[in-house]
Amino acid sequence: MEHRIAFIGFGTVGQGLAEILHKKRDYLKEKYDFDFRVVAVSDPIKGSTCNPDGLDIPKLLELAKSNRIGEYPEGESGWNSLQTIEASTADIIVEATPTNLNTGEPGLTHIRAAIAAGKHIATTNKGPFVVAGKDLIASAKERGVILRYEGTVLSGTPSLSLTLEALQGVQISCIRGIVNGTTNFILTLMEQGKSYDEALKEAQRLGYAEANPTADVEGWDAAAKAIILANLVMDGDIHLRDIEREGITHLTLDDIAKAKSEGKRWKLIAHIEKKRGKIKARVKPEKLPLDDPLAQIMGVTNALTISTDDLGDITIIGPGAGRRETGFALLADILAIHRVLAISKASEPTPAEGEPSEGEEGSPEEPADETPEEGLNEYEDIL
Repeated sequence: MEHRIAFIGFGTVGQGLAEILHKKRDYLKEKYDFDFRVVAVSDPIKGSTCNPDGLDIPKLLELAKSNRIGEYPEGESGWNSLQTIEASTADIIVEATPTNLNTGEPGLTHIRAAIAAGKHIATTNKGPFVVAGKDLIASAKERGVILRYEGTVLSGTPSLSLTLEALQGVQISCIRGIVNGTTNFILTLMEQGKSYDEALKEAQRLGYAEANPTADVEGWDAAAKAIILANLVMDGDIHLRDIEREGITHLTLDDIAKAKSEGKRWKLIAHIEKKRGKIKARVKPEKLPLDDPLAQIMGVTNALTISTDDLGDITIIGPGAGRRETGFALLADILAIHRVLAISKASEPTPAEGEPSEGEEGSPEEPADETPEEGLNEYEDIL
């Protein structure tokens, strides 16, 4: 089964997915009967190109290095993101633009446009789900569109597919975890004796922290992920302003040493809990006893502990950021879309012998108001 893919945003994450698709094309075809053509790329800095016959991934990646995608020789250039979403032949839109936690833009507009166009979406963009996650999911369901967003919480580590799919049937009362690798790396170095400022500079040198690290060190990134877990996993109605949020900038080497003397370790913890039917969330540094699984998570690694009624506590550990790691989250979502569409296609009734098949003369026309991929919503539990 072949899919046509359009990239909206072709920065680090988009290129990470493109590299994986190119490297694993034969494996994906053999293992999952998944084939694809990249038919369009639109990036405000690197340029845009579109060709319904397919684009050469290595050539795209080479042109992206110098922001010259618009010079792709066999493509039509100059399309903006909305034109690419609406007019390209893509059936899957990969939305990988930068996150804005206040407005959700431009990702929010991109996702809404894809839903309106009846195109399936895989995205790693947190902003739209912080601002309007439930609305987007409802709109996608109404339109018969599959919307996947695994990479918004723990990058390629499957936190959302675990909680929303593998753990269907259990009741989740609490999710707590380390969801920001930058702060965890800084705290790890501080435990080794570096000051906060020294640890931050090292994180920036290695590319773990931005030049302006506020989103990470003040807990905004972790708060955004807590909102997604609270609202879309635990059915809450939490807004960014509702979260008790505290970063790590006030922690000193004395604080680290004192915790160590108590047999504890500082971690920036996102904590979402349901009590008496109400969801509360917070992000703040906590001193964890060393027998807590989260206390053993060091460096840029992330982890979540999920408390359930039937299975007790489940802890998942893995990378929370990275070019290929986040690209893998998009691949996992695309394969999930492929799986649902393949099931839907296989379940379509075949015409009886002698009867005209769909589109042949004598077959009834489809109602004009029927949405594409009608019937996919029976798989609504698969995001």
